[in-house]
Amino acid sequence: QVQLEESGGGLVQAGGSLRLSCAASGRTFGAVAMGWFRQAPGKERVVVAHITWSGGVTIYADSVKGRFTISRDKDKNTVYLQMNTLKPEDTAIYYCAVRSEYRDTWRDVGAYDYWGQGTQVTVSS
Repeated sequence: QVQLEESGGGLVQAGGSLRLSCAASGRTFGAVAMGWFRQAPGKERVVVAHITWSGGVTIYADSVKGRFTISRDKDKNTVYLQMNTLKPEDTAIYYCAVRSEYRDTWRDVGAYDYWGQGTQVTVSS
């Protein structure tokens, strides 16, 4: 079992920055990749960024490319999401998730086996 704990959410003005953290505990040695998702009220949960655990290869959704950066610290079993130039449309609950094996695609919610509880990010205009 893997436990994930997100932190770093909050209220920020448009154009500002936030850094989310996701600390993993438990069977993290089995993780092949991690992702950050977000879910706005009344909308589906969608992926924003993905990183492979071993090589640190990253992929981003077009909506955040150039503004968000995902990274991981293997020694701390922690993945980060640095969010810059935030926009009101970035407002959502942000979740981190673990892939234990490669199945489906990085965009698919079903490709991830473990999820954090989420952290709220609110961007005011």
